Amino acid sequence: MINILSYTIFIGLLFYFIGYSRIKDKILMYKYKSYWTDYNVIEFAAWMAKAAIIIPSLIFSKEIWWLHFFTLLTSSLLIWASMKKSLPTLIVFNTLWIMISLTIILRNIL
Repeated sequence: MINILSYTIFIGLLFYFIGYSRIKDKILMYKYKSYWTDYNVIEFAAWMAKAAIIIPSLIFSKEIWWLHFFTLLTSSLLIWASMKKSLPTLIVFNTLWIMISLTIILRNIL
């Protein structure tokens, strides 16, 4: 219960200071076909794959190791997508995530 309360308060304050309407406008971009470019589809899939690994691990202490096959693929594709968006942080972060995914895949296969 304390976790949910903490998340709610923190995110509520964060969104308040950024502006609820600004956040809402950005989230509503998902409903426009023009948003779903090739690199935005890849980015969405990559973040969902990472969330599918991180959330069960944090909340339930359960590792779903085979999901790293998806993050390996999507992180590789995100490095390509970073060329379209000119985001060096995506290159660095996803290079590190590739290393993490490969480590976990090899640990479980070998």
